[in-house]
Amino acid sequence: MGGLFRHRDFRHFWLADAISQVGTRVSGTAISLLVVITLHATTFEVSVLRTLQTLAYLLIGLQAGAWCDRVRNRPVLVGADLGRAVALGSIPVAAVFGALTIWQVYAAVFVAGVLTVFFDVAHQWFLPRLVAKADLIEGNAKLKFSTSAAALVGPGLGGLLVQWLAAPVAVLVDAVSYLWSAAWLRTVRVREGVAPGLREAALREQIREGLRLVLRHPVLRAIALNNMVSALFSSAYLAISTLFLVRVIGLSAGAVGLLGSLGLVGALLGSVLARRLSRKVGAARLLVTVVVVEGLAYLLVPLTGPGWQLAWYVVAGLFTSTCVIIVIVVQVSFQQTLCPDHLLGRMNATMNFLYWGAAPVGSLLAGVLATGIGLRPMLWVAGGGMLLAAVPLVLSPLRRMVDLPAGEVSETSPS
Repeated sequence: MGGLFRHRDFRHFWLADAISQVGTRVSGTAISLLVVITLHATTFEVSVLRTLQTLAYLLIGLQAGAWCDRVRNRPVLVGADLGRAVALGSIPVAAVFGALTIWQVYAAVFVAGVLTVFFDVAHQWFLPRLVAKADLIEGNAKLKFSTSAAALVGPGLGGLLVQWLAAPVAVLVDAVSYLWSAAWLRTVRVREGVAPGLREAALREQIREGLRLVLRHPVLRAIALNNMVSALFSSAYLAISTLFLVRVIGLSAGAVGLLGSLGLVGALLGSVLARRLSRKVGAARLLVTVVVVEGLAYLLVPLTGPGWQLAWYVVAGLFTSTCVIIVIVVQVSFQQTLCPDHLLGRMNATMNFLYWGAAPVGSLLAGVLATGIGLRPMLWVAGGGMLLAAVPLVLSPLRRMVDLPAGEVSETSPS
């Protein structure tokens, strides 16, 4: 192992992330199949599930960022993992006693979603504390490689576990993976500090600082707008994609998982290519190009049909998953480089709030529109929206940039 894998704390941080990512992907597939196949949910009920998974970002996302800037973040990460293990572990427990209902699934995913808000903000804050700014691209790429591997293995494994055993068993895998993550995070020894005065500052003013930074800086603002629009339409797509494959195409649980895994081979490719391509063509140029390609790839999904026409879904998955990993790696590296250290938590929370705040709206939109116009037409709407998401970045100052800036910007960079 080379590069950052020789860095003890980063290595333990990566190990904590890797297995929990697999568990999350397994339960993501399993919970969707659970409500569709076992609990016989309607299209709207499935969209409500997706909404509850992300609603917490809209409710407490900004407050979580300001709060995480005030405290040490390793305990936040460990506590969130333990809480998510309990919340999702309640699903297989209820199933064993024959008491599982869609309302309990809703409650479990909402509680897990609240804890995920704090985990995600603290997770993005933590990496710049572990590695130098010059290593952020490599660090983010290595973390996204494990995400990509999980995206490749998880859906197929989740589908097979549902088909061979039961959906609650697959959800249990995720609960155990969070315990694994908490155990490894406890071994990270980095010393954390809190900037003087943050504990005494008013929470509302701290939130405003994070918002001002993102909305006044032209590059961060363009990234935020791209995130909002892509979250709206990618959540609409995710809310109905499993339903589309099961009820329109007629696939089994195992086939749904396998198809998702085949498409997500691209995620591994994206994590490998992100660093190489950013060095070759420049991070800014790469980001602008890839968001356009991603939008075009989503327009292949509605062409999916039985037999050989499943190839459209696989090809779309290959391109979209490759692109989304590259976009995440480059965008997060820009965010971590452009943001002053003492505002990292609030900047991350603002970005997450704008992204995930749009996600529940997209999920509900998909449920309502798909009920009226059908699942396939809704996929066309989602694909067109993903292409539209590229516009803020295409029109941003990124067109005139090549690589990540060498230094930080101030909190009030002019637009």
